[in-house]
Amino acid sequence: MALDLQRFDHPAWLTGVGTVVGYGIILAILTIVLFGLPYLVFFEIPA
Repeated sequence: MALDLQRFDHPAWLTGVGTVVGYGIILAILTIVLFGLPYLVFFEIPA
């Protein structure tokens, strides 16, 4: 059974995949900044 990738050759597919990947990267960065950095600041500093 061969996989026919010809149907995904349209530029709209590349645009859609790029959009999803871009949003994923932005969400990962924002999650690290909004949750990771405060965690490090408040819980990793010895009192």
